[in-house]
Amino acid sequence: MDKGDSIGSTTLTLSRADLVRYAGASGDFNPIHWSESTARSVDLPGVIAHGMLTMGAAVQLVTDWCGDPGAILDYQTRFSAMVPVDEAEGATLTVSGKVGKIDDDAGTVRIDLSVTDAGNGDAKVLTKAQAVVRVPEGTAE
Repeated sequence: MDKGDSIGSTTLTLSRADLVRYAGASGDFNPIHWSESTARSVDLPGVIAHGMLTMGAAVQLVTDWCGDPGAILDYQTRFSAMVPVDEAEGATLTVSGKVGKIDDDAGTVRIDLSVTDAGNGDAKVLTKAQAVVRVPEGTAE
């Protein structure tokens, strides 16, 4: 494994039903995530996805790559764009990841994620999205 190596990419589709399910699981029932009229009344482009839903869905790529969600030691990001979720078409996000740093002494790699929204002009949804992953001994070399 080398710095710059790709860990793959995936496409995520979020629907309004996904937002409702996430609201129930998280307790975040803010109407900007389900009510078109409320979202527009506060100058949003329409219903938007929960930031934490977007963040959580994006890190699945890292989990799939390392095979163990417990190997993710740290995950941080900055939210940089809203994700409008169209009632009919939903939202389509592209997530890709690459090795950003290898720390042989700690036995970790940093995975840098890129998350863009095709329906929003390929806006970068998350910036500085980075996961630090513990790797089995000998595989970070």
